[in-house]
Amino acid sequence: MAGDTAVYRDGVYWILGRTSVDIIKSGGYKISALDVERHLLAHPDITDVAVIGAPDAVWGQKVTAVVQLRNGKTMSLSMLKAWAREHMASYTIPSGLILVENIPRNQMGKVNKKELLSRFFPTRSD
Repeated sequence: MAGDTAVYRDGVYWILGRTSVDIIKSGGYKISALDVERHLLAHPDITDVAVIGAPDAVWGQKVTAVVQLRNGKTMSLSMLKAWAREHMASYTIPSGLILVENIPRNQMGKVNKKELLSRFFPTRSD
């Protein structure tokens, strides 16, 4: 199925698990990016958000919010964290914040999170 990781061995397909960008694995937690987005959209200054799992050497991934703000509004990571502590479980609070003018969407109106990851966290080629 799309979004699954599998191996083909000895004539049999073995499903290893999901490769969804909407599940962030951070410090032993499996965090739903969609749930985090839903909470962040309740913030009065946020008009659009995409939550991605940025690579992190210690935690595996870190919850990172790509945020579009209302015109004239500003936000820092510490401001977002202070608000989020009142509304979200501690392990789901973003530890990264990227402010953008627009969150890019495809023709179907969907956010390509893999594209956001490669844009903001390009991997080294060896």
